[in-house]
Amino acid sequence: MDVCWEEHGWERLAPGVGRRRLPGWDATAGLVVGTDAVLLYDTGSTVREGAELRAQARALLGGGNVTHIALSHPHFDHVLGTAAFAGAEVYGPVGMARLLAAAGPELYEEALRLGADAEETARSVELLVPPRHEVSGQLTLELGAGRRAVLVNAGPGHTAHDLAVLVPVADGAPGSDGALGAEGAPGAGGTAGARTVVFCGDLVEESGEPQAGPDAIPARWPASLDRLLALGGEDAVYVPGHGAVVDAAFVRAQRDALAERFGGS
Repeated sequence: MDVCWEEHGWERLAPGVGRRRLPGWDATAGLVVGTDAVLLYDTGSTVREGAELRAQARALLGGGNVTHIALSHPHFDHVLGTAAFAGAEVYGPVGMARLLAAAGPELYEEALRLGADAEETARSVELLVPPRHEVSGQLTLELGAGRRAVLVNAGPGHTAHDLAVLVPVADGAPGSDGALGAEGAPGAGGTAGARTVVFCGDLVEESGEPQAGPDAIPARWPASLDRLLALGGEDAVYVPGHGAVVDAAFVRAQRDALAERFGGS
């Protein structure tokens, strides 16, 4: 099976790696596809949106399923769709599970303040799935055919709990768009476009100024972006939590602006 991302409404970032820009808040949902497993980065703002995302992923994968989920940070537009992915292993930064266990009312109020549907949000909060696996440093997921996703506790910054995902060029198959099909069959692709991808969550934002709410740790935010730059390097593709894909120069400029705005080195 050859994976054609654009035909299914996904933006291809590198072989086996893509994303969707979700409606409403323009949040990113990332997908990393191996021959043995598939990782989704963030799940949308409601269970309904999560179900739509699941269907869109299954169409891309030829009937395959998302097997792993990484949640970038504990804000409603990134986590409330998780319940739509029954059976997936859910990962998040250390401390996130305990926070989400008590954060339902706060997530509900924030979503409604920003214009979300009250009934759908209430249902999604009730079904909220916290991470089962928490990442304190780095954790590598082997997805098959040399493709791996490195989960990195990169914060604090945008929140006290920020998880990034680094996707290096796949070992031994730099051009493969391999995917789990209905029968687990790997895909094939050309050699073009092999490059490292860094999913940044809301540590990086392109569609507007970075948002520092009451749960932000702004003085430590610049150091988080230093960590992302050290992980990805100069030639990586950096995927913000909201907005268009950017490069290292953009991340560095945003890091300097945050340091000037909030302090921190």
